[in-house]
Amino acid sequence: MSPLRSALAAVFLGLIAGSVSAQPYPQRPIRLQVPFAPGGTTDIVARVIAEPLGRVLGQPVVIENKAGGGGVVGATETARAAPDGYLLGVATVSTTAANPAINPKIAYNPITDFTPIVNIAATPNVIAVHPSFPAKDFKGFLAEVKANPGRYSYSSSGTGGIGHLQMELFKSLTGGFVLHIPYRGAGPALNDTVAGQVPMIFDNMPSALPFIKANRLVPIVVAAPSRLAVLPDVPTFKEVGLEPVNRMAYYGIIGPKGLPREVVDKINAGVRKALEDPAVRRRIEDTGSLVVANTPEEFAAQIKAEFEVYRQVVNQQKLTLD
Repeated sequence: MSPLRSALAAVFLGLIAGSVSAQPYPQRPIRLQVPFAPGGTTDIVARVIAEPLGRVLGQPVVIENKAGGGGVVGATETARAAPDGYLLGVATVSTTAANPAINPKIAYNPITDFTPIVNIAATPNVIAVHPSFPAKDFKGFLAEVKANPGRYSYSSSGTGGIGHLQMELFKSLTGGFVLHIPYRGAGPALNDTVAGQVPMIFDNMPSALPFIKANRLVPIVVAAPSRLAVLPDVPTFKEVGLEPVNRMAYYGIIGPKGLPREVVDKINAGVRKALEDPAVRRRIEDTGSLVVANTPEEFAAQIKAEFEVYRQVVNQQKLTLD
């Protein structure tokens, strides 16, 4: 090939490569990784947003459940993903605050190893008991637990998760003692609590609420700004004098660090657009959650603030994984 033809060929190939690289994101399906087993609140919120977000972006958003380590396994995979926007993760208080606070050996830094994109929703948390539990309200519950230290156990989504740390904070403030039984996600924890294998659970409201409505779990106290319309007779932790425990959970979308700003903005705008649909908002709000849909910067600030709170809880209560 002559030098001129070689040069022209190189220019042609460069133009093709440039046109390919300039194609707007996304060009193929997006994997949205849920770091817990199916059936928990994280999974519920992810599945509510995935289909409408895929419609807005023009590519399917495929849910992948990657459970283990109280959310750490899935979050680690998200942190290690290529920063191209095709593998994203659902961020929770457990994966970006509680677990990193209690586990110094975690393979990621929640502040520097992710790109926050958007907080989809905030959800209340609840202590709920199996109907066979002797007490059905907070006063009776606390009296029973304090009168029988070590007799009862509670389930959570995993060691280092928000349910674990909030219950441990509850125990430290009340002087009650119940044994922690960690699971690989809220779904399995709920199943055993509903079956009566474990007498109580500290869980997020969306996953617990169907069982509460079906009278298969009894709500005792909730972490929420005010009493919930779906549970008007159940007090908040603030009402019963335990305001430090009165913290809601968040469910947002993150990517690995270094995610291009144009990708971040495209996903953020896509989630906001999806949440403009009244039916999508209603599906989230019907779980007892509050739609947030904030900016990447606001979500980053939330993650940092929550991490600091739980780091203080771990230090003050001398909590460890052992």
